[in-house]
Amino acid sequence: MSVIQVEAQLSTEQLFKAVQQMPKNELEKFLTRVMALRARPPVFRLSEAESALLLKINRGVPEALQKRYNALIAKRQAATLTEKEYDELLRMTSRIEKLDVERMKYLAELARLRKKSLTGLMRELDIKTPAHVQ
Repeated sequence: MSVIQVEAQLSTEQLFKAVQQMPKNELEKFLTRVMALRARPPVFRLSEAESALLLKINRGVPEALQKRYNALIAKRQAATLTEKEYDELLRMTSRIEKLDVERMKYLAELARLRKKSLTGLMRELDIKTPAHVQ
């Protein structure tokens, strides 16, 4: 392998001049590596704010709350829900709706950061509107 002396900080013109000095076989190897580098998909890095928002967006409903909610919905559909359970279901529904509102706030903030529409961001992240909202 040829060794070419160059300055520590190169302009593109300086780099081109250095490449011009390479023997043909080294130039071919170098170009192959440059083309492979160019063909690589770009590395997408999230900002700290985006990472924090995505963690909050993906948090979801706590598992225990979701299980109990599903059980109460099943009892309501089977018409076996007691009055006490109905009150519990109403409180849980309110809590889940508040979590959904918070999630939408985080999604809207992420959309603002990325300069996209909310629907465009949701499409990009493959986030579907819940069936009960449609």
